[in-house]
This record gives sequence, C-alpha cells and structure tokens, in this order.
Amino acid sequence: MRQTDKTQFLNTHKNSIRAVVGNAAAGAEAELIEALPKLEIAASFSVGLDKVDLGKCKEKGIRVTNTPDVLTDDVADLAIGLTLAVLRRLCESDRY
Repeated sequence: MRQTDKTQFLNTHKNSIRAVVGNAAAGAEAELIEALPKLEIAASFSVGLDKVDLGKCKEKGIRVTNTPDVLTDDVADLAIGLTLAVLRRLCESDRY
C-alpha cells in the first residue's frame, strides 16, 4: 500500500508505530519522533546517522541502531580492483 498523505497516515497510526527504519536519505527527524508517542527504536540500514535526531532520541529514551563497517571490506576490495584496472589498463585492453 502506498500512502500519499504522510500526516494523515501518522495521525491514524501514531499509537501503533513502535519502530522507524531509514537510511541515508530518510530517517527519524525531531518532528517525526514527536509525532510518534510509542516509538521505541530508530534503525538505519546505512552507515551514518545523519538523518536521525540523536538528541531527541536520547531525550525520549529511544534506541538507535545502524550498520557500521558493513561495507568497509567491499569498498576496499573495489578500490584495489579499480586501481589495478587503471594501472594495468584492463579496460583499454578489453576494448581493444
């Protein structure tokens, strides 16, 4: 179900929402936290917590989680692979 009116959805369901899940683009801002009186946890499936109001969560006793270091190894592998590709001119050779 796609909800188009966020305010109406929050007003209807605010007493049953206990968790908010977000990422680097969408999180738990102070306004959303205030609108959800039963909120217990704000989870982010990205590395940073830029979109989560940590101060408001601490004030309200809301747990906050994220996924630190999940992509660290993969990013390092990709960087090494790209470096080797450039130094050995793999893309040029493949096109040839």
